[in-house]
Amino acid sequence: MENDKLAIGKYTIWVFLVVLILVRYFTTRPVYHIGDNIRIISSVLSDPVSFPTSQYLRLAGLKVYLPSFPKVYYGDKIVVEGVVNGDKLESAKLIKIEDTKTFLSGFRNAIINFYENSLPQPEAGLLGGIVIGAKGALSQTFYDQTKLAGVAHVVVASGTNVTFVVSFLFGAITLFLPRRKAIPFVILGILLYLFVSGFDAPLIRAAIMASVAFFSQEVGRMVNTWRILFITAALMLIYRPDWILDIGFALSFASTVAIMLFQKKIDAWLKKVPDVIRQDFSTTLAAQIGVTPILFVIFGQFNILSPLINVLVLWTVAPLMILGSIGGVVGLVFPSLGKIILILTYPLLWWFVRVVKFFN
Repeated sequence: MENDKLAIGKYTIWVFLVVLILVRYFTTRPVYHIGDNIRIISSVLSDPVSFPTSQYLRLAGLKVYLPSFPKVYYGDKIVVEGVVNGDKLESAKLIKIEDTKTFLSGFRNAIINFYENSLPQPEAGLLGGIVIGAKGALSQTFYDQTKLAGVAHVVVASGTNVTFVVSFLFGAITLFLPRRKAIPFVILGILLYLFVSGFDAPLIRAAIMASVAFFSQEVGRMVNTWRILFITAALMLIYRPDWILDIGFALSFASTVAIMLFQKKIDAWLKKVPDVIRQDFSTTLAAQIGVTPILFVIFGQFNILSPLINVLVLWTVAPLMILGSIGGVVGLVFPSLGKIILILTYPLLWWFVRVVKFFN
């Protein structure tokens, strides 16, 4: 009887959360009519995507294409006017840019500029994308090539970035503190990384999941991974109901679910494959199972060689994040030394770029 009451209570909570998300979605979404002249005042929480003659971002639920100049950056507060046409803002005009950058967003832009002054393109943009998820630093041509190759998740903000940040912080902090005492510092590091890299849905998903898991360890409780995933999705959609239509949100959760379902099984099937290859390949293949239907429905394309391409480039990500982070930070104080460190990243960046271009 007691178990039945607990089960009913759990279902009631989940039903309540679903209803709350739906209420939030339908009561907070802007209602536009074709031909409406509107003004949008919004903070930029993610790097715009750069095209040769324009820059793309999403504001107030609308797709907005602005002229390439003046350049809009993460952290800016902008005023835009235009005419509503479906889910787009046509004839968009940038009326005003208010520089509201924090120290961390300014720090981020300084590192990106240092990369661009120290390395050629597209290698500089690739390093910016891998280290801090700066998709605005990538040329549109190369970014399109990474999407066709199936490795765009590596060069823009994603849960992979948070995973490496967590691993690095744990490795560094546990040299001086016990694991349990290191957890609060790791969570703080995750939050700081979000402020530096931007608040894209995949990053927030990974940050919340990691923080909830660490907090449960701190208080001595075991939390089911599936429960963490669903709680994370619910919290994100309650805060930003429009994320339910965000492709990054969908891909992030779909890949996570697929990895949880299939990664161990695929890893067992590939037990004869060397460890150095097997883990990346099984994780990538599992993630592809989750995201392929979404990519095919939305974009009408899928690269069947994507798992192989991921195996060829994923091994470069860890050293690039470490060397790129150190080189970028050191370079802001000692530019010459920072450039020397970044030179060490060039062979890895060159390999990554050549693999992507070869398979295109």
